[in-house]
Amino acid sequence: MKKNLPLAMLLMVISAGGQAETVGCVTTAWKLIGANHKVCVEAFADPKIPGVTCHVSQAKAGGVSGTLGLADDPSQFSLACRQTGPISLPANLPKDEEVFSEGTSFLFKETRVMRLWDHAHNTLIYLAISRKLIEGAPVNSISTVPVMPWGINKTGDQ
Repeated sequence: MKKNLPLAMLLMVISAGGQAETVGCVTTAWKLIGANHKVCVEAFADPKIPGVTCHVSQAKAGGVSGTLGLADDPSQFSLACRQTGPISLPANLPKDEEVFSEGTSFLFKETRVMRLWDHAHNTLIYLAISRKLIEGAPVNSISTVPVMPWGINKTGDQ
């Protein structure tokens, strides 16, 4: 069983990013051998809230270790979530819930996006955090989506 542990961990890291679609990447540093360092933007829809799409940009390490999938990507990311259609809130919406997760190193480090519900302000809050502690606190980014009517102009027509 212990022999299969590294393989199982690798499959878990690879499959964790399956929820997102890569929009594109921009090279930030050219590498002579292996992939370049880059920042990639991925899009994902909130799995329980139709009408909300989030984009997360993340630094990706290049070089030989990056090409082989063994690099420890830096804990650098940004998050933006927007209403992209009519929002329909489920009746039993949890106060907080994970909506996205992606492995950023071979073992144990990941970027997670949590959805929080601010009922008092009718606002969905999306919080991206790194599971790796940086100087005692996790790196984080926040985006908010106020829940508002969709597709109605000032005259009331759709």
